[in-house]
This record gives sequence, C-alpha cells and structure tokens, in this order.
Amino acid sequence: MLSPPGGTQRCFQAILLLALIVFLLAGFLHRDIRLFEPLLWGQAEGPPVINVMFLKTHKTASSTVLNILFRFAETHNLSVALPAGSRFHLGYPWLFLARYVEGLESPGPQRHFNIMCNHLRFNLPEVQKVMPEDTFYFSILRNPVFQLESAFAYYRKDVPAFRAAGSLDAFLAAPRTYYHRGAGLRNAPARNGMWFDLGFDNDAPADEAYVRARLADVERRFQLVLIAEHLDESLVLLRHLLRWRLDDVVAFPLNSRSPRSVAGLSPEARARARRWCALDWRLYEHFNRTLWARVRAELGPRRLRSEVARLRARRRELAARCLQDGEAKNGSQITDRRLRPYQSGVADIMGYNLRRDLDNQTRQMCLRMVTPELQYMAHLYARQFPGKPPKNIPFLEE
Repeated sequence: MLSPPGGTQRCFQAILLLALIVFLLAGFLHRDIRLFEPLLWGQAEGPPVINVMFLKTHKTASSTVLNILFRFAETHNLSVALPAGSRFHLGYPWLFLARYVEGLESPGPQRHFNIMCNHLRFNLPEVQKVMPEDTFYFSILRNPVFQLESAFAYYRKDVPAFRAAGSLDAFLAAPRTYYHRGAGLRNAPARNGMWFDLGFDNDAPADEAYVRARLADVERRFQLVLIAEHLDESLVLLRHLLRWRLDDVVAFPLNSRSPRSVAGLSPEARARARRWCALDWRLYEHFNRTLWARVRAELGPRRLRSEVARLRARRRELAARCLQDGEAKNGSQITDRRLRPYQSGVADIMGYNLRRDLDNQTRQMCLRMVTPELQYMAHLYARQFPGKPPKNIPFLEE
C-alpha cells in the first residue's frame, strides 16, 4: 500500500526536530551530548558472542573469570571444551593437544565447542581444532610480583624450587640456588609463569627483539587481555565486546586467599621479583597500557565510570541477596561440603555460604556464582556427557 503524499517527508522532519531538541537541551545544560548515551547502554548492538576461548593463566583472578564463562555456558545451553576422562585440566603443563578434550576421540568430522576456559598451555594450532573460526580469544594478566607471591603460597608443596626455599624472600634473594632447569616443567610456576602459560619459553633471555616479537604474537591472536588489578574495568570492556548483559559478567571473587595467607614483600624483594620474572613484567606492562588505550577508544572515561559503578552496585546487591553475612568465609567455615574450595600449599582459600532463606530460583542463580571451579567443571561434565563416568573430586570425599 502506498504511503500518503508527504508522509515520508513529515516523518523525516519529525526525526530532525527530535534530534534538534536533544542537541539544544544538551547545549542549554552545558553537557556533552554523550551524557545521553547511558539511555542506550543496556541495549546490545547485535547478538551476543557465544564462541569464546579464555586462556586461564595461573594465580591471576582467572578462576573468577572462569565462573563467568561456565555460568554463561550453562545459562545458554552452550558446549564447553572439558578435560577428558578423570582429568581436571587440559594437559597442563604440557602444550595443549586437541585430544585432551572430551568428545574429540570419536572418528569423523572434528567437533567444535562454544566455550574453552580450563587451564592449558596455549598451542594455537591445536586450539583451532577445537574452537570455531569466529572464536573470540582473550586472557588475563596480573602484576608479576603479586602473581609470583600467590604462586609461591599456592604451589609451595608442588614446585621443587619453592619447596626447597624456606620463604619467598629467601627464594628471591638467590633464585638460582633453588631453581634448576633440570626439574623441567615442574618448576614452570617459579619463573615467568604467565609467559609459560602463553606457550612461550619462560627461561628465554629478555632480548628486546624476541620480547617484541612474542608480544606481537599475543596481540595478533588475543582480541583482549584483561588486567587483574583492574578487573572491574576489564569486565566492563569484555561485556561491551561480547555484547553480553550486565548479570553475565557480575561475579564474586573465587579461589582468593584470606588476608592472613598473603605475604608482604619489601621494596627490595619486589624489585628482585620483577628482575627474576622480566618476561612477565614486560608482558604485564605492555598489556596494561593496551587495556587502557582500548578502554578510552571503545568506551571513554564517562561511560567507563558509569558502567563500573553499575557493575559494583549489582555485585553488592547480589552479595546481600545470596551470601550468608554478605561476604566470603575461610575454607573451614564453609558448611556445605559441595561448596568447599580446594586448599593448596599454605594458602587459605576463601569460599561462600549461601543464605538459608532463598527461594529455589534465587538459590540456583546464587549457587552458580559461588560454586568452586572443580565442582562446577564436574557438574558441567556430567551434564554434557551423561554417558561417561562422572568426575570424582577426592578432597570432597575425605
């Protein structure tokens, strides 16, 4: 049916008039027109990204990010690349191979998954056998001084270089007294652990040409690198790039240590840690800069502040709604054995108790947010592969 004469012109004039009113109002209030953008921030610019590969580096707040991805996968009924059989990681510390993933052992066309986020040592050609071509790749880094301090506490009993040293201060005072390449991959967490997780040689000399080439490799493959010290800002940018909802990226800190488990380091010890982990330090400095450049380009300071405030407010709201006393508890205080986090080394890993007065729907939402990494992975495995023997978590059976 034809439009009435002049109908299109009147519609166009109305749109112009509305736009003029908005601009005049902005000028009258002496405000930047970008202040009107928050009205649209909750609206996605397209369908959400569902094919995501997260390189889960060690001791970098990566367990919190993994929970976000597990929840998104379960909520949207997406497939997850999970460790095969009784394993809890994807071949770490060896370079990743596609055969470490459950469901790829059968003959025929290679199967692809939507989400990949369990611990692995990055090996792009093998990852590409598991993930679709349009996969969004991202990872996370942490200040190497604090990452090394956390690794020392967490892996104290497992890493030969840490086990031989009485303290982190003693280790940093003479690291080569304790760290020997002959120990092989078992010593990987003791030096440039994040560089190692990316698939590089953690004992390589910090030669300028070599470092620049490896940084370029990471930039080419990973669309985003989060920074643990700026996790909220990182998650806001991640949500923007993935076109996810606010609740998709709200999370409680998981696998974090109690304050008494955190060792203070002197300025001298921190300087030694930066020198010992020089490759990780270059990695962290570079991608800390790129994160903020990306935030400025994609969001701008006003939108960033507003979105971070919304994220934190929602986290506080959910903590009050979900958590007993609204806060994390020491591992020994967790009443539900299924929610007890794995305790490692000399670290006291925190967890959560849920409020007892939750209705079923709210309890399910809250339960997903507080379920520790190993338990959530076992839950998804049983759901995704009901015909396979379930994964047993030994420390829950003690």
